[in-house]
Amino acid sequence: MTDRISRNTWMAGGLAAALLVLWFVTTGDTASAARLKSDPEALQQLRNAESAARTTSYEGTQFITAWSRSGTGTTSLVKVVHVPGDGTHINVQSTTAAQGGQMFEADDSQHTGGLTGYTPKMLELLARNYAVVRAGQGDVSGRPTLVIEARRADGTAAGRFHIDRQTGLMLRRELLDQQGREVNLTVFTEIRSSVPRARFVTASASRTIEAPWAHQLVGADLGSLRYHGWPVHSGLPDGLSLYDARQLDGNGPVVHLSYSDGLSVVSVFVQRGTLDAKSVAGWRRATRGGRTVYLRDTVQQRAMWASRGYVFTVLADAPPSVMDSAVAALPHGETGFWGRLGRGLDRITSWANPFD
Repeated sequence: MTDRISRNTWMAGGLAAALLVLWFVTTGDTASAARLKSDPEALQQLRNAESAARTTSYEGTQFITAWSRSGTGTTSLVKVVHVPGDGTHINVQSTTAAQGGQMFEADDSQHTGGLTGYTPKMLELLARNYAVVRAGQGDVSGRPTLVIEARRADGTAAGRFHIDRQTGLMLRRELLDQQGREVNLTVFTEIRSSVPRARFVTASASRTIEAPWAHQLVGADLGSLRYHGWPVHSGLPDGLSLYDARQLDGNGPVVHLSYSDGLSVVSVFVQRGTLDAKSVAGWRRATRGGRTVYLRDTVQQRAMWASRGYVFTVLADAPPSVMDSAVAALPHGETGFWGRLGRGLDRITSWANPFD
């Protein structure tokens, strides 16, 4: 009996190890192929856009639109003011689909996205998963632009960026599905240079600004969470890699995990507890992986459910198919022997590089 258990354990461990090796080999080959096809000048244009967003004083109006599976679009109006050396003040107008609000993004933030350009980490993810190339010239609100595309392995465009020829700022960002349809669009409808101000966030206004989660989780923190049972994945399907992890107040009950492939961004909030029915009032009920999930489409797709003593909230700027795959990959109840084995491997490897 002991020999048979040992053989079974060895076979399971060997198979799991082989699968891990195959995953690293195949994903590594895909990443290398994507990097070889990228145009260095196109990548440099995106780097320059990030630099321009930090060094240029400007203000303007953005429209952010997301399309659901049914083709229905939801749009938010956003007022943006940027002061170099300080940061960006963002005022989101309320809509019937979502409540507005204000937030502040410091220039040294690692969460820079949208039309404020690509941080080095996000650009690394983009080049790892897509071929980034120049795609001609365009026009946004009467301003001439350079067009950059991020293309899939089959040559189709997954993302498109318009860079202002005069200022170097990114004026338009499109996220496209496999059929070439826009699923997410962020665009400046007007933008102008502004006179730099010492600081636009006054003491009276600072209470309305959302402070970022300051406590960043590093490898040892994530390893400890995994060891204690927290479902912290180092990656999700469709090439989504964990690039940032934070905890509220440094020791709070909520963990925020940020995943991206350089285009799509999926935020996963994990909290111990049970799902309060009031928190999903007005959301639509759906089934994913045989489990009940509550969904809501705003300018960000949202999903919420409870499993194994945790409540999961997922927000995504991504095609619906990417959102569905991410939700399905997260825990939805017990998964038997292979699920337990996978969680065991996660614990064993949790002290390795968790962001790769």
